[in-house]
Amino acid sequence: MTSTTFHIGGDLGVLRLGFGAMHLPTGPAVDRQASLAVARRAVELGVTLIDTAHLYGGGANEELLAQALHPYPDELLITTKVGVARSASSGEWGLDGRPAVLRAQVEQALRRLRVERIELLQLHRIDPETPLADQLGTLRDLQTEGKIGRIGLSEVTVTELDQAREIIDVASVQNRYNLLDREHEPVLTACEAAGIAFLPWRPVAAGASGAQVEIASVAAEIGATPTQVALAWLLGHSPVILPIPGTTRIDHLEENLAAADLHLLPAQRERLDRLPEQA
Repeated sequence: MTSTTFHIGGDLGVLRLGFGAMHLPTGPAVDRQASLAVARRAVELGVTLIDTAHLYGGGANEELLAQALHPYPDELLITTKVGVARSASSGEWGLDGRPAVLRAQVEQALRRLRVERIELLQLHRIDPETPLADQLGTLRDLQTEGKIGRIGLSEVTVTELDQAREIIDVASVQNRYNLLDREHEPVLTACEAAGIAFLPWRPVAAGASGAQVEIASVAAEIGATPTQVALAWLLGHSPVILPIPGTTRIDHLEENLAAADLHLLPAQRERLDRLPEQA
C-alpha cells in the first residue's frame, strides 16, 4: 500500500500530498480574500506541507500565508525558497546566491512568516556566479544559528546534488517533474537512494493531462479526472515524491487532494508508465 506520509530529513513528518501557494493572488480586496480562503481550506482538509518562495511577489506570498494561517497548527510545515532577487537597476528578477542576499532573504522570510525558525528552507536555484560552497555555507551557518531547520535545493542535476551533499545534509529537492515530463528521473532516483524528499513542481502538465488519451482513458475507468490520475500516479511512482499542486480555487483544491484516495490498478499504472517522456 502507498504510504500517505513522509519524514523530511528523517524526522519531519508531513502528508505527502501538499499545496503550492505560488499562484495565489496577493492583491487587495476580493482576490486576497479568495486566496486566504483557499489557504485555510487546504489546512482544513489536512494539508501539512505548503510551499512558497521569496520570488512569489517578493515575499508577498509569504505574508499572505501568515495572514491566513498564523498561528500555525503544530503539524503544518510552510517551506520557502531564497536565492532569486530583483535587480535594483533593471527591476528584473535573476539568480542571486551571494551570502548577504541569502541571509537577508531568510531574515525577511522569518519576519513575514512570523516564525523564529524555518523548518525547511530551499535554495531556489544554484547561482553559477557565486561559489556553491559560499551559497550552501551561508545556509549552513543560518542552520547552526537556529534560523533554519533543514536545507533543500531546487532545479539541480545529479552532479549538483552530489556536490551539495559534500557540504550540507540535503533534506529535499524541488525539480520540475510530472507524468508527461520525466527529464529529472535520474535526480528522483538519486533522492530515492538517499531518502531525500522530492517535491515536483508543476506536478500536473498544464492542459496536457486531459488531452492525453491514455490518461483520459484511465480517468474514465476509475471515475476520476485526468488531473487526479496524474497526481495519483506520482504518489505511487516513488515513496519520496511529495507533490505540491497549486490552484486559486477551492473546488480544484478539493479535487486535487482527493487524488490521495485514488487506487490505480497495476495494469493501469503500467499503461501510464509507458507514456512517452517529454523534455
